[in-house]
Amino acid sequence: MRVRTIILALCVYAMAMPAVAATKVIRFGKLWDGDRVITNAIVVVENDRIKSVGTSDSAIPPGAEVIDLRRFTGIPGMIDAHTHMTYFWDQAPGTSPRPAPPRHVAVTVFLSQQNAKRTLEAGVTSIRDLNASGGADFAMRDLINMGAMIGPRMFVSGQGLRGVRNRPANAPPMTGTPAEEAAANAKRAIEAGADVVKVFGSVGGFDNVNMDQTVTYEEMKAMVDTTHQMGKKIAIHSYGPDGARDAVRAGTDTLEHATDLDDATIAEMARKNVIYVPTIDHNQYYVENADNFKFPPASVERLKDYIRRNFETAKKAFQAGVKFAMGSDAVYNGFGLNTRELEWYVKLGMTPAQALQTATKNGAEMLGRQTDLGSVKAGFFADIVAVEGDPTTDIIAATKNVRWVMKGGAVVVDKTRATKSN
Repeated sequence: MRVRTIILALCVYAMAMPAVAATKVIRFGKLWDGDRVITNAIVVVENDRIKSVGTSDSAIPPGAEVIDLRRFTGIPGMIDAHTHMTYFWDQAPGTSPRPAPPRHVAVTVFLSQQNAKRTLEAGVTSIRDLNASGGADFAMRDLINMGAMIGPRMFVSGQGLRGVRNRPANAPPMTGTPAEEAAANAKRAIEAGADVVKVFGSVGGFDNVNMDQTVTYEEMKAMVDTTHQMGKKIAIHSYGPDGARDAVRAGTDTLEHATDLDDATIAEMARKNVIYVPTIDHNQYYVENADNFKFPPASVERLKDYIRRNFETAKKAFQAGVKFAMGSDAVYNGFGLNTRELEWYVKLGMTPAQALQTATKNGAEMLGRQTDLGSVKAGFFADIVAVEGDPTTDIIAATKNVRWVMKGGAVVVDKTRATKSN
């Protein structure tokens, strides 16, 4: 509690959300609302919500602020299913992201505003953050919700959970079976303020693409059942097929990263509507930043091989009818690249519109927020992005050409003047 108080005291006046006029009207040459394209669209926004979407000038209320974006295409604010917002690196010469210097959690929160800003600039207005220490993610979420910090909506897990065989050396003695301990850990995470439970079901991360399962099926099932009984959702990380198989059997809501999945597991994912977050581009980011992370050449080759297999697994899953959500697994200087994952989705066979749905409607379903996020429709939050080009025919328009972003009725990114003058 004391840490959270310090963080709030440090950050509350650091940044303030832009003032939200009562009524705004946004005009688009084209608007993809999450399902269909509307030509010459007029979106009426009242406070933080969308009041109406149509094409008639008669819908424009007298005295409303009119924002003319007719040279752009509008899309819903995008949702990143897997981030690490509090992983901050200042990119100072001679430094590496890891190991990060020791910092007070309040300093981490303050510095991580830069990651939040870059995420918004990528057109991402909501994120799921899966693993942070010291309550930093709780603090960022709360500050953003208070309007004291500019950033995407954050749905956070706190510290990710591990199995008995990965218990920290300083952990208190177990008081029950491994499954009972796992259930208790999930309960504690939710009681501490987690919006979603994150479980590390296997090793794997950074240049380590080892796929060994580290959490048993019984432990996973106990955490899944406890999480669902408490009205929350659970995400299970597994780099390899064994942990993924057990995560799907146990009833996870989302499966993160998993590669080399067998046909039976993929079929069960489709049947159970387990949402797949493959994070293909995340390892491409590591390849591109191998020098920064000081990865040896052998690690880079292993990463490239994992990317190839990850892509093929995702392609097979898509063909089998598995639902995807866009997840970047963004860390350090990877913020701003959040949506590159969509380019991989198009390469594996999705249409641009299907890829966009992984970052909008599917992301909203993943969060349990289908009625207020992921679409530009009446009653939804006014999370709207303007891009140059048509992302329903060329996904690059969404991944590289974001020009304007509104979150909850407030304009948080505006690069339209620079675009117009070029």
